[in-house]
Amino acid sequence: MIIAITNQKGGVGKTTTAINLSAALANKGLKTLLVDLDPQANSTVSFIEPVTPGQKTIYEVLTEDDVPLEEAVRPVEDVPNLFVAPSSIALAKIESKLVGELDNQFRLKDRLHECDGGKQGDGASGFDYVILDTPPTLGIITINALVAASHVLIPVQSSYFALEGTDDLLETIDKIKVRSNPALQILGAVITLHDKRTLLAKDIQKEIRNVFGDKLFDTVITRSVRLEESPAYRESIFAFAPRSSGAFEYYKLSEEVLSRV
Repeated sequence: MIIAITNQKGGVGKTTTAINLSAALANKGLKTLLVDLDPQANSTVSFIEPVTPGQKTIYEVLTEDDVPLEEAVRPVEDVPNLFVAPSSIALAKIESKLVGELDNQFRLKDRLHECDGGKQGDGASGFDYVILDTPPTLGIITINALVAASHVLIPVQSSYFALEGTDDLLETIDKIKVRSNPALQILGAVITLHDKRTLLAKDIQKEIRNVFGDKLFDTVITRSVRLEESPAYRESIFAFAPRSSGAFEYYKLSEEVLSRV
């Protein structure tokens, strides 16, 4: 299963969700690959040291025909079954690099297919789940993620402007389904950064449910200092604060994800 975590709005919890959903799946014994497609590389530095010169990243994988995904994938030392395909700031120039290429929206799909075709075992192939952390845009990187994915998970911030731009995202997904990836499915939407103490948050939750219906996950990710702190220590919420509300909520979300796929 390849799950793209996507929303063109920034600051809605995409990376937090990618990090902790990946860790939750790995903790369940599922071999999981987290592909960091954001030039900010926040998912990368949440688990491994920043990329140094000479190390392959997802940028080289997508732009150079002779760099397979396996060359970029790195294991996460403290989380068995979890691997990261790191990003770097170079990914910010991929639009100009791939412009005019006929296969530019299929690059990631092709690389993942090549990787999946490798030998099963302890290497970089044979993953049970691939999680794609996308940037806050609807550019060529996000299009690559949607073309490669089997499912889309949409984090929606519990705020007044929560649904701003949602129509554009859903329209883009529909266009991808028509031609480039007919099998693409919306796995669901998850409310993030929720403050259950306010009446406004409850109203927003109802509004989001009106848009997504039964596609909205029952799990709600509440605003948490622990969730914000854990990446600074290069740990998922399960290692950093295993008894926190964030750990409980992302565990519940992983259970819901597994039940839907």
